[in-house]
Amino acid sequence: MQHKQKANMAAGVKAKHGLLNINISQMYSFCRKIAPKNVCIQRVTRIQSVRASTNGAASSDQSEKYCLDLVRSRDYEGFLCSLLLPKEVWRSCLTLKAFNVELAQVKDSVSQKTIGLMRMQFWKTALDDIYRDEPPNQPIGSELWKAVKRHNLTKQWLLRIVTEREKDLDDRAYRSLQELETYAEKTQASLIYLLLECLGVRDVHADHAASHIGKAQGIVTCLRAIPYHSSRRKVYLPMDICMLHGASQEDFIRGSREQNVRDVVYDIASQAHAHLQHARSFSHNVPAAAFPAFLHTVVLEDYLQRVRKADFDVFHKSLQNRNPLLPIQLYLRSWRNTY
Repeated sequence: MQHKQKANMAAGVKAKHGLLNINISQMYSFCRKIAPKNVCIQRVTRIQSVRASTNGAASSDQSEKYCLDLVRSRDYEGFLCSLLLPKEVWRSCLTLKAFNVELAQVKDSVSQKTIGLMRMQFWKTALDDIYRDEPPNQPIGSELWKAVKRHNLTKQWLLRIVTEREKDLDDRAYRSLQELETYAEKTQASLIYLLLECLGVRDVHADHAASHIGKAQGIVTCLRAIPYHSSRRKVYLPMDICMLHGASQEDFIRGSREQNVRDVVYDIASQAHAHLQHARSFSHNVPAAAFPAFLHTVVLEDYLQRVRKADFDVFHKSLQNRNPLLPIQLYLRSWRNTY
């Protein structure tokens, strides 16, 4: 029965084999030819041209470069997605991604919870100051203030990300898959809501899709982090799924590839896949202007395809490498204006 379920999921997330037969250099050449106004080339040129000038302009450019470098180094796939955003919102969206990265890395970068709480409190205060037009003298803070002013961003979504990241400083596993989904919705989905606001989209169907995509993203992030967390003797997987299959935390810490461990991964990955499918089921009701905010679905789909091919072995070496075709897949999805 289990094998039949896996086969059904495999059919739902199967890779586009046609792309795999095309030489990468040929694909890049193809994209250059069909790119509307060479958007990718223009965006890369813009990135390379971010340099400090003088006075206020120098400070602004340095803040933008700080955000750009942070996202490119710590959220490379999010960085790739940002390259395909409309020019007029690119800087604001990049700032939001940098804000999210800054908060996400707190848990792993502090040795004591107290220090993490102090950093979260800094951002709570910074948000209050930003909405009083008194931004902190900090690169992300100053850029975030500009984005808030330019797009009238909702403070609730920004504050909710900080609050949930703060709660996550407690070093414990999720009690259930539902608890993981709730955390993902309040962090990843909140970020997507903000991206939609930058794009000028305030639509109930777009928000509904964002909620499911955010949950899928949070679940996939949890799966992808298993090897890293296991190397540090930490496991954050939902306890109810682990108990269901008789998998202990020690199994993951020692990198077990037994069937019960794979079954845990299968159940969690299936839930992410279900959220993606549901988000796409009503795409005809979602404004096309919202689609750029959902480009990360390509990244999620790519990982789910690869973990399926590895028979849900999250420790398989193929999952530790980047997919060299991902930039092309992202571009093609953007060009087709779908998610």
